[in-house]
Amino acid sequence: MPPSPSNAGEASADERDAENDNTIHTILGTVRSYSLRVGTQALVWTVVLAALIDVVAASNGMTLSKQPRETLAIPRWLYLATGGATIGASALLASFVTDRAFIYALHSWSVRLPGVPTIRRWAARFGRLLALTTLGFIVYVGYTGPQLPAASLTVLVTFVGVRGGLPVIAYLIGNPWSAINPWRALTTFLPIRFIEYPDSFARWPAVVGVLALVWAEVIFPVSTVPRVLATAILGYSLYTVTGAIVFGSDAWFEHADPLAVLFRFYGAVAPIQVRDGSFEVSLPGNDLADSDIVTDESDVAFIIALVWELTYSGFITTTAGAQTITTVVESPLGEVLPTVPVAVLAYTILFVTGYVVFLAAYWYAGTAARRLTNTYVTGRSIAIRFAPPLLAIAAGYHLAHYAGLVVSLSPALTMAAVSPLTPPANPLVLAPPGWFTGLSIGFVLVGHLLAIWEAHASAYDLFPSRLVAIRSQYPFILVMIGYTIISLWILSLPGATPPYLG
Repeated sequence: MPPSPSNAGEASADERDAENDNTIHTILGTVRSYSLRVGTQALVWTVVLAALIDVVAASNGMTLSKQPRETLAIPRWLYLATGGATIGASALLASFVTDRAFIYALHSWSVRLPGVPTIRRWAARFGRLLALTTLGFIVYVGYTGPQLPAASLTVLVTFVGVRGGLPVIAYLIGNPWSAINPWRALTTFLPIRFIEYPDSFARWPAVVGVLALVWAEVIFPVSTVPRVLATAILGYSLYTVTGAIVFGSDAWFEHADPLAVLFRFYGAVAPIQVRDGSFEVSLPGNDLADSDIVTDESDVAFIIALVWELTYSGFITTTAGAQTITTVVESPLGEVLPTVPVAVLAYTILFVTGYVVFLAAYWYAGTAARRLTNTYVTGRSIAIRFAPPLLAIAAGYHLAHYAGLVVSLSPALTMAAVSPLTPPANPLVLAPPGWFTGLSIGFVLVGHLLAIWEAHASAYDLFPSRLVAIRSQYPFILVMIGYTIISLWILSLPGATPPYLG
């Protein structure tokens, strides 16, 4: 006998209640399972990176201070093996998360803050006016002020503020450069855009620019002689303002200016983004899984340059790096040409060759991922899509390298700002407590975990098949392991002052 309508309604209600209970249990089970995986992964990272603390702490935050690092106190084979294994283990744990709805929910969560266009507009005007005034003043102080680097406002603002502090703000909070870019403020008073910016240029000018800046940091005494730094700032100002006048401010600072592109990429890691004129708060690194962050090969080349920079600066401050340069200078080539030009040539060849190797290894990973998955997506597209997560790694290592520098020299910067023309000859320099060094573990931990998670999310967004999404990550994991082992090997070597650089 068929059930009565009332019985049918009761049965339907019971079924709905049972279905809701099952859904709740499934969600709770997924959350508990995921929490267990994340907790296990965090524990593994903490234990492994504890062995690496001396490596990270020994690195030189101020690239051009040219001071030797401390010798590593733990066996080299231990942290090389654990460093590479940690990357692989983290990727393996991340591959257990296969629920697309869960991944999408995390990356779609955001909160839009109320728009305050008037405040934002006036804050941007004040920020650019202050930055433009600061730019002119530090150039003036660089020529007329004290020539002691630790007491020079020019050196401290450039390396402690712009080189160390502003990128930290960019990837921890949000990109501040668009509001304080002094060169963009200067172009508002000048006629601009005489030539349309060629699409074929993409961001290659920015790639060449950031590599040139790093090369100049190494070759020239910009961090030790304020007059040299002031001259370099004037040269950069002439270059970027000319570019903005010729091609237009929007196109130039979006594509060609290396500092603007650097802060834009670091800002993609931050939890605060500006969209449609309003601030939007999301989880840190959510934008790294967005396909709009990196659009072509030049963007990939720029990100790899950020990764290679620390590797190169680390190598030339080791005994192996010093011996490499010395061997070239003392070769027959050094007997024909003067010592300094040969040394500059050796540093340059090492810099360019290493960068090409890093970049080629990454591009080959895209080709290998295409062959491994046998997917319709090209190797170029795969490589472009997996590039943004590398920004999290770059940000983590930047914070580990520069946090101590910023804290230590902040009093010196304050003293120089208060009395820029007559600062104390021996300004106060803080010695961070021992526990502060341990923070570097967290910086590296968060950077790598975030990069692995965002690469995992990018793979699931790019490929419809779960198996293909997981397998596509293997070549890039191997490249990341290679980057890590090379960097750890460099940091394990005894420190030395780079030769022939005065």
